[in-house]
Amino acid sequence: MKRVLLLLGSVLSFGLFVALIPYSSSQLQSSIASAPQPLAVDPVVLRGLQNQYKGLKKQLAQFTPHQHYILVDTARNHLYVKRSQEIVLDAIASTGSGVVLDKPGEGNTQWVFDTPRGEFTVQSKLTHPAWVKPDWAFIEEGLMVPKNPADRVEQGVLGDYALGFGKGYFIHGTLYTRLLGKNVTHGCIRLNDDDLKSVYQLARVGTPIMIF
Repeated sequence: MKRVLLLLGSVLSFGLFVALIPYSSSQLQSSIASAPQPLAVDPVVLRGLQNQYKGLKKQLAQFTPHQHYILVDTARNHLYVKRSQEIVLDAIASTGSGVVLDKPGEGNTQWVFDTPRGEFTVQSKLTHPAWVKPDWAFIEEGLMVPKNPADRVEQGVLGDYALGFGKGYFIHGTLYTRLLGKNVTHGCIRLNDDDLKSVYQLARVGTPIMIF
């Protein structure tokens, strides 16, 4: 055992001795020469790339709306109001749940509660909106769909404002603020009262909405 320890000590000492031997000048120069060297960039190529970048940046600026526009990130459940590249409002939202509900008596057709993706515009601005409950609102609760249209109207559940962007979808308020930041809606976009008021004041009919 003692011999093994002595042998191990000798090997370690030799390795340390070798590590401490300085490089000769020729070895050092060889080592430096073999090190990766920075690539030389042709000034003409560099100028060409810079000009391309400026051109693309200019094109992007042309496509960016200069008035207020609304961005909705359904993955992060955030709504942004922007002007050019400036973020005017960053609001926590709730968007579509993705839940699927069968339509009774219609074969294999279903409702899918997703927030639609794409480009839209604000088509209407409402104050103190009433919710006209669609068929699915009754069916998912196991209720009969009423024949009297007045029985579909429910007040006070959409907040003080609503901004419609087509096919029955709205940006509106919610009674369930604890669920903001989650994918829980039937496709509409929910905000808290303060953020909803800000969006209503900043947007106008025709304001672009981009949902992704």
